[in-house]
Amino acid sequence: MFLSVAEVVDTPAMRRGEPEIVVGGAALDAAVRWVHVSDSPGVARLLDGGELLLTTGAGWPDDPRQLREFASRLSGVGIAGIVLELGARQPTVPDAVVDVCAREGIALVALTREVKFVAVTEAVHHALIAAQTAALRERQHLHELFTALSLQGAPADVIVAETARAIDAPVLLENLAGELIAAEYRGEPVPRVLAQRATAERVPVAARGSRWGTLLALPGPESAAGRLTALEQGATALAFGCIADGGDAEWSLLAQRTVIDDLLGARFVDAGDIDARLRAGGFELRGRRCHGMVARGTGSIGELAYRARQAGFAVVAARAGEDDVTLLSAPPSIELDDATALRIAGADRAVFLGPPADDVLGLLASLRAARDLADSDRADEGARVRRVGDRPLERLVATLRDDHRLHEHSQRMLAPLVRYDAERRGDLLDVLGALLAHPGNRSAAASASHLSRSVFYQRLALIGDLLEADLDDGETLAALHLALLARRRLTS
Repeated sequence: MFLSVAEVVDTPAMRRGEPEIVVGGAALDAAVRWVHVSDSPGVARLLDGGELLLTTGAGWPDDPRQLREFASRLSGVGIAGIVLELGARQPTVPDAVVDVCAREGIALVALTREVKFVAVTEAVHHALIAAQTAALRERQHLHELFTALSLQGAPADVIVAETARAIDAPVLLENLAGELIAAEYRGEPVPRVLAQRATAERVPVAARGSRWGTLLALPGPESAAGRLTALEQGATALAFGCIADGGDAEWSLLAQRTVIDDLLGARFVDAGDIDARLRAGGFELRGRRCHGMVARGTGSIGELAYRARQAGFAVVAARAGEDDVTLLSAPPSIELDDATALRIAGADRAVFLGPPADDVLGLLASLRAARDLADSDRADEGARVRRVGDRPLERLVATLRDDHRLHEHSQRMLAPLVRYDAERRGDLLDVLGALLAHPGNRSAAASASHLSRSVFYQRLALIGDLLEADLDDGETLAALHLALLARRRLTS
């Protein structure tokens, strides 16, 4: 709602006096609350702070000691700055005033030409009133925005993003344990933003005597409504959300889902960013044994995370379609054996484990491999654990999943079947998958395809004819298995 001294000096009315900065620097950023015109040496008793004093110095004392006392009194009341119009009474700025202003950090400006002080005051007061009006409008807009978000039940990450947009600076949400729940980085490097958490401006997320967390804001430009106002509005909306949801239990799930979505999705662009976000949530990779895990079947993601922590693992987990997708981190002394994996996932669930990792890229590969393994296994066999490390072709495809040669191999081998299924709504790819899943037992393969044995054999004969391949040849089956696995990865 205020102008800085620099902005006042840059107004047309002031520029007509050809101003010269005598004491500037950071002092020019001081906020001007009002403009006061006076030549009286006792003017300090009439000021409340934040005023810009316009004067000709006609009533100033001549004695340097008295001038220092006069300037010190102005500093004591918190004056924003002094603008001295030079003339016959004060042809130069007194050294005593310059010394005090330089020492106290008070802006001091000399006007070398005569100006109408009334024109300056009118211009500045008009600008201040306009700024106050704009601030009131912006505060009303923020109030309406965050009230609407509260009434709509907007999730915490949306409220955080809107708060960051309102102040044009990164904003973070922490729970009471200091764990990062949501963040909007505004294009700033994630590690640098997270490193500044300790020095950020902080507003509690609290209401009705309960506190759930803290909203943090990094430095940024002043907004018309004021940074603090925007932060308080955002914190209030977050608090109302906690009241409506019965607590902050959803926050942790939100934080973990966001990390997993970004790790697997298009927003994953920098390993350092993901690493910083994981560490901010208490998930360490360095010196730890980490795995990507997929759990299939009925179960609670919250209970899974609780059991993982009870077993000594740091955990990030989210629901993805039919599955719980999980990142696990433990010290080398804790082994993720089959019994532990099933205990974490829950009873009667299928568990798919990626290979161990100790960095972000390795963890991403582990999670992708676990998901690929889960996608290739749709059998409902109850509680069991399957590991990518026990499936050599799965491991090879996971390693080469981004190699264009693998995809070219898949397209070349399976093109006739893909074309046949597309043109006739066929099921040849599914039949081939069943055969490869049960290479030594075609009765089991037919059952998995939900086809009679005679129809299943007819489908196999058609596949062999279309591919011009011998489906009893081990090398051919291996090549087809590799092609089918690669296709599933490409289309998953």
